Amino acid sequence: MKPHARSILITGAVLAFLGVALGAFGAHALKAQLSADMLAVYQTGVQYHLAHALGIVFVGILVQMVPASKWLPIAAWTMTAGAILFSGSLYLLSVTGMRMLGAVTPLGGIALLAAWLMMAIGVAKANVATVAG
Repeated sequence: MKPHARSILITGAVLAFLGVALGAFGAHALKAQLSADMLAVYQTGVQYHLAHALGIVFVGILVQMVPASKWLPIAAWTMTAGAILFSGSLYLLSVTGMRMLGAVTPLGGIALLAAWLMMAIGVAKANVATVAG
């Protein structure tokens, strides 16, 4: 397995694990502690967290298939940063009520959008003849 692919797949799996754990924590421990609005904010964080953890796993598989791509590893790490910034800011906002944390959320969203675009570019530029199979 390619070193980049391995570290990306591990990162995606760990983020998925944390997403499930945080989702369960929110559904059980925070349900009685947060207002309906803040619980919805928390749940949005969990949704994006899990979706992008799977996205990172997917990019890790693509890195294994297209090892020459320079775009795909960058997409994976940008998606990781975006997931942490986006979901992390929503988690913190929901449990602390600190509205200024909401200013970080769009930065994470921009990173997530950029990561998906980089993934598309990496796949589009892949030389079919060099794709590992």
